[in-house]
Amino acid sequence: MPDAVGRRSVLREPAFLRLWAGATASGLATWALPFVLGLALLDGALGAAGLGVVLAARTLGFLAGVPVGGVLADRHSRRAVVRWAALLAALATPLIAAGLERSVPLMAVAAAVTGAGQGACRPAFQALTAEVVDVRDRARANAAMTMAVRVTVLVAPGATASLALLLDATALLTAIALLWLAAALLPPPPATAPPGTAPPPTSTTDPPAPPPTSTTGPPAQPPARTTDPPTGPREPAKPWDPAKPREPVEPRETVTPREPVVPLRGFGVGVFLGEFADGMREARRHPWFLAGLAALTAVIATGYSATGVVLPLVSRDLYGAGAVLAAATTAYTVGALVGALLVVRRRPSRRAGAQGWAALAGLACYGFAPLGLLFPVHPAVVVAAYAVAGAGIEVFNVPWFTATQREVDPRLLARVSSLDFLLSYGLAPLGLALIAPAIGAFGAAPVLAACALTCFLAPALAALAPGARHFGHRVANRH
Repeated sequence: MPDAVGRRSVLREPAFLRLWAGATASGLATWALPFVLGLALLDGALGAAGLGVVLAARTLGFLAGVPVGGVLADRHSRRAVVRWAALLAALATPLIAAGLERSVPLMAVAAAVTGAGQGACRPAFQALTAEVVDVRDRARANAAMTMAVRVTVLVAPGATASLALLLDATALLTAIALLWLAAALLPPPPATAPPGTAPPPTSTTDPPAPPPTSTTGPPAQPPARTTDPPTGPREPAKPWDPAKPREPVEPRETVTPREPVVPLRGFGVGVFLGEFADGMREARRHPWFLAGLAALTAVIATGYSATGVVLPLVSRDLYGAGAVLAAATTAYTVGALVGALLVVRRRPSRRAGAQGWAALAGLACYGFAPLGLLFPVHPAVVVAAYAVAGAGIEVFNVPWFTATQREVDPRLLARVSSLDFLLSYGLAPLGLALIAPAIGAFGAAPVLAACALTCFLAPALAALAPGARHFGHRVANRH
């Protein structure tokens, strides 16, 4: 459906649909592997200890692949990084099947390689979205991406269990390899130049072109960044006068001076660390990003851990069955779909408003999940708490991804995204590992109270960071 200015919806663009299909295949393959290995455990093809070793190896591979994928995606074509990372996972997955009932070490090595491919895909997909989708359509595109994940989580368990009645674990692992193959081949080439490509030479003394005023969108080729390293003598910039009226501009660029990114040759450990450090320096240029990432990490390490460990126990001990567990997890997914739909339906405006504060408020809603487990309430209250938590997490996710794609230097976007995934998802297993001993030492009620308090306070503190109100620098300076 065309939007208000007659442009075709991004959801009908062939390039985005290919990207969406590839990311969905990647997400489905990522989710399905531990589920299929669990089925192998039930069938006796894999022991409990072996399952733990294989899943741990996959997690370690993921954590190693995320920063490497971020550096490579900023250095080379992001489409190529997605392709080779997904192909790596596609080739390694059949080796997991080959090790069933034969060799746990072979399965562990193959799972680590699969995890590395999965990890390398994440920042590359995030940066590729910014290249394929126009800046005006990224909120809807990111919402469509997250909705695909939620639908996968909602539908895939029943579908996989049904397939397990007809196929064994080896056949299901082969199907996962085919999903990775689809993830490698489906995404389109970017519409813009690969990262690191030098822009065409422009005059360094002429003033920058004025912002576009046409309602049909920015020109196909954006003007060169005036914050890139100079190639010749440049006139000193005039200081900005806050009292002087100025033309409204789209919140795409930032006003913080940007350090030049010096491309490095080779790919040794020192070179890799230097290039990843460039991404960390870019992240430090955005206080709202660091604060939001710290809040997101705290919420995942506490709120998600409460869901993973305490919810099954409460469902069994307090309510006497697993029905509350199933209903709460389903409500969380449905709530997330509703939250993503709310973001899709919201019309973009030239004045961004307090989108950052609204997103952080959505993130804080996850505190209702451990809070609902703290007291002996009616099961409907627990289910409603998880529905609110699911809606809130998507109200945060979509503006968060969109603002990162808009505000971060495109040459460093994949590295900054890898830092996001590395901390938020990488520390989640640590929270899961610590919450059970904490419950044993202090009891469930104090731990749940601490988790709920963390989920509420961390986003509130992040809202105090500079730029957090709008998830951007220039937007905050315009008002």
